[in-house]
Amino acid sequence: MNKMFITKLLIAFWLFAAATSAFAAQTCSANISSFTAPDSRYTDNSDGTVTDKRTGLMWKQCSEGLTTNASACDSGSAATFTWLEAMRQAQTVNSESFAGHEDWRMPNRNELASLVERRCQFPSINENLFPYIQDQENRYWSSSPRQFGSAETAKSIAFIFGNGQLSLKSLLYSVRLVRGGL
Repeated sequence: MNKMFITKLLIAFWLFAAATSAFAAQTCSANISSFTAPDSRYTDNSDGTVTDKRTGLMWKQCSEGLTTNASACDSGSAATFTWLEAMRQAQTVNSESFAGHEDWRMPNRNELASLVERRCQFPSINENLFPYIQDQENRYWSSSPRQFGSAETAKSIAFIFGNGQLSLKSLLYSVRLVRGGL
């Protein structure tokens, strides 16, 4: 199969998954003995940020484009970016000193994967601390480019199922910024 056909097939699959997930509520499996991202693992800093006590990372609670009004991430609409635009978005947020910090960045693939709640899907993230708008958000960029081969791809994670893949940097995905480091 040629590369263009495979890319179109993957895009069609994710569009289908995003469309069908808009009607699904989060489901969590009893087959996995415990939650991997329980509420107790995080501290809501009440300033639009959440700190992961296990990794020490501080996350923006909302995806870029969303803000908090009456409840977490209830205002605006999730923005999407190409990979390069997403990298620049961190600079924009830093120029505004979000939550008093100027060191926001895109997470690397391991940091982003640390948010995946392996027990759940639709979405596979802790919805209490990281509100998820299923009909708007699908896949999130990491800062990790492909290590070998094409410079046109980077790693991303779809929080519908919590799976990662290589994606063309020209595609439009959501961003959740982080500070600190693993």
